[in-house]
Amino acid sequence: NTQDHINYQRIASAINFIKNNFKDQPNLEEVAANIHVSPFHFQRLFTEWAGTSPKKFLQYISVEHAKKILTANRATLADTAFETGLSGTSRLHDLFINIEGMTPAEYKNGGRNLSINFSFAESPFGNIIVASTAKGICYMAFEEDEVKALKDLQSKFPNAGFTRKLDLLQQNALFIFQHDHSRLPEIKLHLKGTGFQLKVWEALLKIPMGQLTTYGSIAQQIEKPTASRAVGSAIGSNPVAYLIPCHRVIQAAGTFGGYMWGGTRKTAIIGWEGAKTNAAV
Repeated sequence: NTQDHINYQRIASAINFIKNNFKDQPNLEEVAANIHVSPFHFQRLFTEWAGTSPKKFLQYISVEHAKKILTANRATLADTAFETGLSGTSRLHDLFINIEGMTPAEYKNGGRNLSINFSFAESPFGNIIVASTAKGICYMAFEEDEVKALKDLQSKFPNAGFTRKLDLLQQNALFIFQHDHSRLPEIKLHLKGTGFQLKVWEALLKIPMGQLTTYGSIAQQIEKPTASRAVGSAIGSNPVAYLIPCHRVIQAAGTFGGYMWGGTRKTAIIGWEGAKTNAAV
């Protein structure tokens, strides 16, 4: 909602400070001083946005915490986490997202004859652009500048027709940012990608919310164990921010690594999801 968005904009610098200094375990006063607010106000502001305290958030984004999750996943992902991903009333959205690849003609001709609706929205992690064809969501990206956001979308489908319109497909997709996933509708994606890219993106959908995995693990999941570099490239070309959770893929050492929409945002999402998942347990 709007308040989440405002809070994120105000505390992004705090998240960046925490991300860059977590090894020193900065206390509340140090983080608050960095963004020039009182410790009391910062504690309230941060908890409103993240649903947890700065101290707990710091735990969720630490390398040691990430390593523990990765170690646990090595034993469980193949058997359990990749099967259902359900936990009580907290429906993990990944199972309710279906991918359909574009036809070879649509892929080759830059979207000729495709009619694409697009709109701008707020999220807990900043402004986004979301776009859809008649079959599903084809693009979503974090971007504060609406002019640049539209240009980036048009560059993906240079021959398509574009209309600024919020449709039901987009509305369903935006429900993903609600705190309660229990009534989340099915989300359909209509993606322009190679067969290999589609396989990688489908594998990403199987990483449960609040969990993390590595590039090597995704390569094994799609039965291409020596293709970690190619997997990384496919992850880096993910056309649908957050819905396809490439932010849940980190380096084997436990460090978060890069993210096309910014390292601070990736850290924020991982910590936010950790807080939501633990609150639902």
